Amino acid sequence: MIQPHIAVVDDDAFQRRVLEEYLSRQGYRVSGAESGAQLRALLARRDPVDLILLDVQMPGEDGFAVARFLRERGNVAIIMVTAASDTVDRVVGLETGADDYVVKPYEPRELVARIKSVLRRSGRNGATPAAAGRLRFGRCILDLDARRLTTLDGDAIALAASEFALLKVFAQHPNRVLSRDRLLDLTSGREMEPFDRSIDLRITRIRRKIEVDPSKPEVIRTVRGAGYMYAPDGGA
Repeated sequence: MIQPHIAVVDDDAFQRRVLEEYLSRQGYRVSGAESGAQLRALLARRDPVDLILLDVQMPGEDGFAVARFLRERGNVAIIMVTAASDTVDRVVGLETGADDYVVKPYEPRELVARIKSVLRRSGRNGATPAAAGRLRFGRCILDLDARRLTTLDGDAIALAASEFALLKVFAQHPNRVLSRDRLLDLTSGREMEPFDRSIDLRITRIRRKIEVDPSKPEVIRTVRGAGYMYAPDGGA
């Protein structure tokens, strides 16, 4: 099994080294970066990164700006690291395309569990994925084998690991209404917290990519008071 490669991005050198050492002991390959510029240099090497632990509060270019840059250029998995009291940070992080977040101070075992969950959802956990196929999602094609979203003309569309996980769940449950609680459990393995908007944010991002008219979704439909439903024939 290939060891997943994790990048730890934090301007605090001590915290970064502690986390690098801990994750290395857990069996991951780990690289550190103190800024977005160092992360870009790391990503330019011929050593793909599978997941990025991205601190929000960094001087100069903050974690949100770095996350937006990453989402515009690829589908690497992102976990944002936020302060305990900053609910707004978590929401903004998810809106910019993060797959999950952890709150400081965090338990190392919880962090590893979150990492494993995101890597599993993104298909970057070193295991060989089972064959699945290609499915039409509106104006796009989802390749479940390659974990890749493209336009009908074959142009690649950046897809977060959390977005892929959600599309995969919909593909497995066509024409079935799935509640937000059920979707969160199937994609993240955790229960919904009060005022948790993560599923709605992912749906919004996905609709912008797959729907002909995101303001009038036909592929992933809202079922009022119940949840969401994937309609395979929508937008076809």
